[in-house]
This record gives sequence, structure tokens and C-alpha cells, in this order.
Amino acid sequence: MDRNSVIGFVLLGALLIGYIFWNQHSTTEARLEKARQDSIANLNKPKDQQVSTDTASSPVLDSARLSSEYGSFAAAAAGTEQTQVLENEVFRIVFTNKGGEPKTIELKDFKTSEGKPLFLQAGSFNRTGLKIPLQNNQTLHTSDVYFTAGNIQQGGDGSKTISYRLNTDQPGQYLEYTYAIKPGSYLVDFTINLVGLQNTLPKGNISLQWNSQADRQEHDMKQERLNNQVHYRFADKEHDYFTLQNRSQEKLERPVQWVSFKQQFFNITMLARKENFASAEINTKVPESGNIVGQNMTTLAIPYNGAAAYSFPMEVYYGPNHYKTLKAMDIELEKIIPLGTGIFAFVKYVNKWIIIPVFNFLGGLTSNYGLIILLLTIFIRLIIAPFTYQSYVSAAKMKVLKPELDELRKKHGDDQQAFGMEQMKLFRSAGVNPLGGCLPALLQLPILVAMYSFFPSSIELRQESFLWAKDLSTYDSIYNFGFTIPLYGDHISLFTILMTITSLILAFYNRGMTDQSNPVMKYMPYVFPVMLLGIFNSMAAALTYYYFLSNVISIALQWVIQTFIIDHDKIHAKIQANKLKPAKTSKWGERLAEMQKRQQEMQKQQSKKK
Repeated sequence: MDRNSVIGFVLLGALLIGYIFWNQHSTTEARLEKARQDSIANLNKPKDQQVSTDTASSPVLDSARLSSEYGSFAAAAAGTEQTQVLENEVFRIVFTNKGGEPKTIELKDFKTSEGKPLFLQAGSFNRTGLKIPLQNNQTLHTSDVYFTAGNIQQGGDGSKTISYRLNTDQPGQYLEYTYAIKPGSYLVDFTINLVGLQNTLPKGNISLQWNSQADRQEHDMKQERLNNQVHYRFADKEHDYFTLQNRSQEKLERPVQWVSFKQQFFNITMLARKENFASAEINTKVPESGNIVGQNMTTLAIPYNGAAAYSFPMEVYYGPNHYKTLKAMDIELEKIIPLGTGIFAFVKYVNKWIIIPVFNFLGGLTSNYGLIILLLTIFIRLIIAPFTYQSYVSAAKMKVLKPELDELRKKHGDDQQAFGMEQMKLFRSAGVNPLGGCLPALLQLPILVAMYSFFPSSIELRQESFLWAKDLSTYDSIYNFGFTIPLYGDHISLFTILMTITSLILAFYNRGMTDQSNPVMKYMPYVFPVMLLGIFNSMAAALTYYYFLSNVISIALQWVIQTFIIDHDKIHAKIQANKLKPAKTSKWGERLAEMQKRQQEMQKQQSKKK
């Protein structure tokens, strides 16, 4: 027998042995599960019909052990899963009697990036239930037991209600979950009722375990994870949040009004209405691979007062991160939408008070979002038109003064301090503000940053196509490389290319507004757009399209203003007339001149000492 034959027989023997062990293990598990079900069925029978079992000689699960694990809820340890559906115009929720909780939640008006139905909740990881303390330091998770389902009740206002009850072995004692939905609403009224359990449950906080998994919904998984966050609001209205990392934990040790598990465009929020959650502990995880964006495991403390009949009303929001919808809830849930954060947090007011109202108004006129962005761009350019005109006038004045500035630069050579003093004198005599071109640009910065926050966060743009862009909420791609180029990406965004080209053209037009003698100031306007090419390549197409339009309008306005509106000869004559007037120096100008004079004297003294 050759070497290969020996190896083959050894491998076959190993596979046979492995199969035998696996088969025995599966058979044992099946037998134990059957014995467990028989024990549960036996426990549910009247006592005079129960069959006794010999636990000393049999591994089956007996009634005593079942009672130990499930306490007075042992009768609910086994059952057959049954589902019922509550739905309205915006979502469809499938409830299950196992745990008495939602099993799947589908949003009817939305699809995934692949065109499939969009589920905010689906899969065994998702569960919402109480953790009830039992004897012997055991804990019952209500998601693991079977409830008794009630019939769906129809309300006169179009609402629908369903309840799930978990009975104990004592009459009149039960835990009940009640769910109600209203027409056209993303909210679910969720009430926990504890009846006759004052001797079973200790007075104090009861843990509500809420596990939720965010599955991939969008085209760009990276952006989804960057926007996967947990937000929360304390009872004193303080709001905070964190972005999901590989593993993160947050303990909220004071009353909490709501906790929101936010995806890029959707969220699930647990909201306490009449009485706040006593505290919360949030644990999150980001799986390293797969289509899971993030996982949230939150324990909410419900303050149980020990009453014989106790209710804790809540609301659960399953829906989109739509600013107007969230704001209408009047709990500041709209703060989960990133309209301005960090050092630019102030731009959220530009978005709230200007951009969003105008965007919504234009959305009522047309459904073409490419046209809406164009009209929005024109509106913004009209707002900043006075500042734009002022910057062009300043550029024209600097162009008129350029020959004199060149003479001063040639006269003083490397003595920048002397040149600076003479330059300031020239500006004062000519009535030119050297910051006239910079200030308008700085005033435009908040709007540029506001757009940077608004477009990637606007769910209205999700899956809206325009020209070659299939989805304005993510990057447009005209070619995919199949590999990743460092600092650039794995695709070519045409809107980003057009934005960069027009930025370079605009920099060329504005070269007269910068100090051409300074290499940094001279070349930075050309280098900066190229540096940003890799960053914006993965940005939302709506954003790069807006910047492209803004550049095109700026180029057109500059050409029109400088060609037909600004009279360079008139500006030159006015500057010459200003030179003949007595110079008026402001206090700030006097202090600046005095400081420059002192510095010049100090340099002369130091040169003499040398």
C-alpha cells in the first residue's frame, strides 16, 4: 500500500469517527429536548394527572427543575410560536407570542440600496423584554417564554391595539405588554402592566433589556458606520451621544427620558412618557465583518413602586431621521440629525432657520431634487450677493494698486517690515481696506459648512437620482477601479471632478485677490482643491453637485461683474482723489503704526550693537 493510500484511509477513518460522535451528540440533544417538552406538558396537567419522574436515574428535565428555572412562570416555558400583524400606512410590525414582542419591523415607504424591503428589525438578536429576578439568584428573560396573545382591537380613530399576557401559577397575577399604533404614525404605544406581582417582584428598579441590530441598508457601508450612533436625553433635557466603536459602554446613572439607536437615515428610540427611566446602561458592538452595521444592547431601569397594579407607559419610534417628523414629537429627538457639530456647531442654526425651510418649500414645487438643489444654490447666492460684490470691488481696487505695490516691493527688497508700513500708508491714502476681499469669504464659510452637514444627512435625497448619480445621498461613480487607491478611493466621482476643475478656474480668476509675492498664498488656492479631491470623492453626490453649481455661478457672476458692472477707470480715479484728501487714521491704525515704528527702532538698535 503506497503512502497516498495510507493517508486516504486515515482521513476516511477520522471522518467516520467524527460523524459517529456528532450523531450521538445530536441524538442526545433531541432526546433531552423531548424530555423537557414532556416535563413541561406534565407540569401543565392537573396535579392528579401528573406523571412522576425519577430524577435520580434519568437526565430529563423534571417539574422541580423547571420551577427552579422559571419560578411561577414555568407554565410559559414551552409553547408554539404564533405571530400577529399590526400595520398602518407607514410600517408593518409582526408580533410574536414568544416574548410578546415585535419580531420584524418593515418600513413600507423605503427600500434598501439593493431594492429589497427595508427592515429596521429582523433576526434573533433583536429582543425587548423584562429581566425578572427569581429565587436561587435566577433571572427570567421574558423574551424566552411564551405569552398568551389577545385579539387585535380596532379603535374608532383608526388605531389598532394588541396585548400579550404572561400568567403565573397564581390566579390574577400576570405581566402584560400592550401595543397600539395610530394611522400614519411611526410611533408605537408600548405599556408594561404588572398586576398582582407585588410579592413576586421586589420593589425598586426592574431591568428592561433592549437589544437592537442595525443591518446594512445603504450603498456605502463605511458612511453607515460613521453615522451609527446612540443618542440619549436626560430628564433635565441634556442631550449627548457617542458613535459606535468596536466595543463601547456608557452608564447613565441619572433619570433618562429617551435612548435612540441611530442609523444613517433611520432610528429606533425608546421613550418614557409619564415617568422617566431611572437609569440606563448602554453596550454597543461593531462586528468586524459581514453586513451588520452595529449592535446595541441597552438595559433600561424601570422604577417599580411595588404596587399591586402598576403601569409603565412608553413609546417606541420606528422610522426615518426626518427633521420635521422628529421635531413634531416635541422631545428634541431631531437633535440626532447631524446639522452641525464640533467647532462648527453654530451652523445648525443656519440649517434650521434657513436651509431646511427653503429646501422644504422648493420640495413642494417640484420632485426633481437636482432642480431643487439648483434653485437652493441660486437662493443662497442671492443672499450672499452683497458680500460677493464687495469682494470683487476689493479685488478691483487691489488690481489698480498693483503697480504701486510692485514699486514699493522693489524699493524695499527683503525688508518686509518697511514694505508693510509703506503698504499700510498706501492703503490708507487710497481708502482701500486690505481685508475687504477676505471678510466676505469668511462670512460665506458658515453656509458652506452648513451645506456640508445638511446634504449627507437629508433623508429626502436618499435614493433620488439625477443625471448619472443614482443616489444623491451617496457618492456618484462613473467608474469603479476594483481596487482602492490610497487617499482617493476605489471609484471616480464625476461631480467631485467637476467641482475640483471649477475650483481651479475660480482660483485663477481670483489670483488678483492674493499676495502673488508670497509663494504659499500664490499657489495654495490651486493646491487646496486637489488636496480635497480624495476627501470629497466619497461624499454625497448632492454635496459635490452643490459645490460645483456654486463654483459655476461664482465664475459667471465674477465675469459679469468685472466686465459690465465694475468700472476700473472710475475706481482708479476715486483712489487718486482719496490720496489728495487729508489722511484720517483710526485709533487702531495709529496703534499699529506706532508698534511698527517701535519694532523698526529696536531692530536698528540691535544692528548697531552687532
